[in-house]
Amino acid sequence: MASISPTTSFPFKIILGSSSPARREILADMGYEFIVMSADIDEKAIRKDKPDELVKALAEAKAEAIKLKLHGDCGPGSDQTTLLITSDQVMVSKGVIRERPRSAEEAREFIKGYSDDRAFAVNFVLVSNLSTGATKGGWDIPEIKFKNIPDEFIDRVVNQGEMTCVAGGLKLTHPSVLPFIIKELVGTADSVRGLPRELTEKLIRESLEAKAQ
Repeated sequence: MASISPTTSFPFKIILGSSSPARREILADMGYEFIVMSADIDEKAIRKDKPDELVKALAEAKAEAIKLKLHGDCGPGSDQTTLLITSDQVMVSKGVIRERPRSAEEAREFIKGYSDDRAFAVNFVLVSNLSTGATKGGWDIPEIKFKNIPDEFIDRVVNQGEMTCVAGGLKLTHPSVLPFIIKELVGTADSVRGLPRELTEKLIRESLEAKAQ
């Protein structure tokens, strides 16, 4: 049975339903205390044709899986309001959904496709108030415009591996990648990293204010 450690700075608890180091860092930078739980779902078993529908379905599935792990510990009658934050992201390039690449060759294909083109990072964030049942969700979709990406750079990052193990196959905020992005980002770095700060803050506030469902 999962246990929730009490926070000291806020009149509510937060569970971050993600094992992503980037999402943990962003939420911590926002000033929140939280614990981390992983949903452990088979994301490939959840399929949608449209990227906005896919990320929403995945974020919702993660939330439901974590709620089952909690066994109702944070529901009505618990000592303190508990919020669960789940999210998902895919990249869209040339109209095709790009999730985390399954191989080095697929990562290379993804990155080559960005060269002299643009892509969109499609994010969905879901905040579930486990104490009231209220849920608030929303999308954030920054656009990334790329310059020419040389083959030697693609080969190097693919061979390194750690820069391609993300949705879309390339860590866009890495310093070595920024020279290949025009005007940096049309959107925010947090959005590209998978947890849009402004949207998340808004959803936290709305989930606390929403009436019980």
